[in-house]
Amino acid sequence: MQSDDAQYLKRKVKPGNIDVHPTEKALVVHYEVEASIRGERGDAVHEERKECQKIIRLKSLNASTDVALLARKVVEECKLIHPSKVAEVEHLLFYLQNRKKPGSKEEKKLMKPRELTPFEGMEIDEEANINKIDEYVELLYENIPEKIRGSTLILHLARNPDNLEELLRNETALGALARVLREDWKQSVELATTIVYVFFCFSSFSQFHGLITHYKIGALCMNIIEHELKRYDLWQDELDKKILNIPLRDEDPDNLALRKDHEKAYKKYQSLLVKQEQLLRVALYLLLNLAEDTRTELKMRNKNIVHLLVKTLDRDSEELLVLVVSFLKKLSIFLENKNDMAELDTVEKLARLVPCEHEDLLNVALRLLLNLSFDTGLRSKMVQVGLLPKLTALLGSESHKQIVMCILYHISIDDRSKSMFAYTDCIPQLMKMVFEHGEERIDSELISFCINLAANKRNAHIICEGNGLKMLMKRALKFKDPLLMKMIRNISQHDGPLKQLFLDYVGDLAAQIGPDEDEEFVIECLGTLANLTIPDLDWELLLREYNLVPYLKDHLKPGSAEDDLILEVVIMIGTVSMDDSCAVMLAKSGIIPALIELLNAQQEDDEFVCQIVYVFYQMVFHQATRDVIIKDTQAPAYLIDLMHDKNTEIRKVCDNTLDIIAEYDEEWGRKIQSEKFRWHNSQWLEMVESRQMDEAEPYLYGDDPDGLEQADLFYSTGKSRISNLSLSLSLSLSLCLSLSLSLSLWIWLIIISSLC
Repeated sequence: MQSDDAQYLKRKVKPGNIDVHPTEKALVVHYEVEASIRGERGDAVHEERKECQKIIRLKSLNASTDVALLARKVVEECKLIHPSKVAEVEHLLFYLQNRKKPGSKEEKKLMKPRELTPFEGMEIDEEANINKIDEYVELLYENIPEKIRGSTLILHLARNPDNLEELLRNETALGALARVLREDWKQSVELATTIVYVFFCFSSFSQFHGLITHYKIGALCMNIIEHELKRYDLWQDELDKKILNIPLRDEDPDNLALRKDHEKAYKKYQSLLVKQEQLLRVALYLLLNLAEDTRTELKMRNKNIVHLLVKTLDRDSEELLVLVVSFLKKLSIFLENKNDMAELDTVEKLARLVPCEHEDLLNVALRLLLNLSFDTGLRSKMVQVGLLPKLTALLGSESHKQIVMCILYHISIDDRSKSMFAYTDCIPQLMKMVFEHGEERIDSELISFCINLAANKRNAHIICEGNGLKMLMKRALKFKDPLLMKMIRNISQHDGPLKQLFLDYVGDLAAQIGPDEDEEFVIECLGTLANLTIPDLDWELLLREYNLVPYLKDHLKPGSAEDDLILEVVIMIGTVSMDDSCAVMLAKSGIIPALIELLNAQQEDDEFVCQIVYVFYQMVFHQATRDVIIKDTQAPAYLIDLMHDKNTEIRKVCDNTLDIIAEYDEEWGRKIQSEKFRWHNSQWLEMVESRQMDEAEPYLYGDDPDGLEQADLFYSTGKSRISNLSLSLSLSLSLCLSLSLSLSLWIWLIIISSLC
């Protein structure tokens, strides 16, 4: 475009939104400037737009200010605000007037990086100006006092977020700051703190993290923290030595001089400690901000950040501890960091912080404990260091109840820890919470915790004290709550007086068993009834009154319901079969063939097989059902097949059941005996064959004749493990018999033929 084409420049301002400043008592007015160059005919030759903002600081605004009057004054003096927006400005001023300051007692919250309280040395007698940045940089090339002054002035600029982009463009200033920090941080704590604080302001925004990485400020901060922690240990050793040098008696004047020397050293130590903690805070905050990037966090871990943080937990500064525990909480979500914390006894160090008066510190400490409580060993450690009663005492705090509940729930998972809750006031508090829920569904954390505790007998007794069981049962039946019924079911599994308490509720439980009820609720009711192995309970009357036999039989059909419900039906039948009359009733109803059919369908499920075999075991105790099982079904044949199952429990129940059948029926007794001999003989033959192979090829398995474990000789590949009796028999035979294989076969054939 030629210069004579342009006639005039037109500038237009468009007012925008009005906001409050995030940290200061000020209004932020947004506006847009549109500049256009017009040609001879008035058409736009070139246009540009730029978004701007104006900050109106309200230094006179306080609790007694007339907000309406101040709003009118602001609108009159600021041409960017239209007079129609007086009401909006008044509303914003009212918000600023009542906004609580960070760190105030009225509103406690975790401090953000830019909300760090000013520390000693930040005060300065002039107001920093972004236009004088070059003068401040020149001070960084002078002596330490001038460097502190120059960096402090730059810090005052960096604390205003509006200046950060301008500072970012000044590579000379940032390079000088990084150089001074790298070279002089050991000479002055104030200088190191101030410069780290400058970069710390940049770290509050993720888009500036590349700048901090470029100057390697993170690695430098790690070195500073490690060095300061070593200095702290040296100070502690020096103080301890001075204390040891002071005798117990005060008569000697020299002792008074030693005491004064110690007091002077202690005051100096306190002053140094305050400055050091300021440096540690700002350096750790900067690292915490950088740790948003997991790759940077991994680099910190490789430089042993976890060790440094755990070591800092010994400090007493609450503000520093809030930061350290927050950092540890962030790191603890990774397995490697969690393992490091376990090795460094982090739980023991956290135990002293629970409880504490500082709400933020207590909250973040509990959250770290929650993360660590996913580890079994650390849960046990929490119990050992005495955290259980401390955590229980916090259940009454509304602000911490939810976190504490989750930690205690994790602890209650371990059987060894369940009994410890009986020695606290935890269970009465939980029962009170359960009954305070009214019509609402009980929180999942609360009821899950109660379910775990009810699995312990001592806890169950405490739960049932007074009208505890009655109130639980009433609520569970009213709201059809399956989780609450699961808690009741856990209570019912304990032998002794607890089971007798359920005699009053068997009818209510039986009434819930039907096709129209919620399946999960029915499962828990069936499970509760199945636990009630009480001699005084008339099962026959219960089955007849509530017509349960058809329901039980119908739900034995494979696929008739979910496997969980079918399994509970089988367990229920096993409990009921202990009663003679009930067993007869079930046998006549055709349940035994249904059980065999279910056994065929679920033969791969060990739990189903074991429970069905247990039903047969209960039924063979009774004359009527024993005759039905032996004469009218093929149940004994199935039991013989299962006699050598790989599952120990199934083999045990099968052996006991077959022993009873063999005692009462001679024919099945011979078949069972023959099968046992056949099994033992096959195992013995395999053992002899293996020995002959070893003699023929002594080095088949290597040069070491003892290289094959002895136990391996008595097991065949892909077959079930033989019983202890079979093993001892095979061992005896292998030691006593020295005949050849053919002679051994003839002897065993004669024995078997004589038995048959």
